[in-house]
Amino acid sequence: MRYLHTMVRVRDLNESLDFYCNKMGLVECDRMESEAGRFTLVYLHAPLDAEQAVKMQAPLLELTYNWDTEEYQGGRNVGHLAFEVDNIYQTCQRLIDAGVLINRPPRDGRMAFIRSPDNISIEFLQKGAALATAEPWHSMENIGTW
Repeated sequence: MRYLHTMVRVRDLNESLDFYCNKMGLVECDRMESEAGRFTLVYLHAPLDAEQAVKMQAPLLELTYNWDTEEYQGGRNVGHLAFEVDNIYQTCQRLIDAGVLINRPPRDGRMAFIRSPDNISIEFLQKGAALATAEPWHSMENIGTW
């Protein structure tokens, strides 16, 4: 497993970039806009992680800017921790065997979510291409929120 990023939702992307880049010194290494999803993702890295960040192998801060206005309350602005795993099905099964609830099962062979004891969302992403869909994962329902 490899730590990928922490996602934080921001109300004003320009103000946030000014804070994280100009004031804190983080560096933008990637950006994605989704017109269909109405959001922008901006990935930042620490200056000393520049070499690894180019290959998307450094821990990153993901700023998520939702184009539609929303006031974030109750910690909703801190989105999730993300980890890349070698086999998402094996990872989820190991967690289930340890008594962990899978809130968003890996139905697509690519992504799953759980919650920490403190209700922090944790995302698992399949390394490389998504695995072929398989049961029981494909038929599992979402449980709660993530």
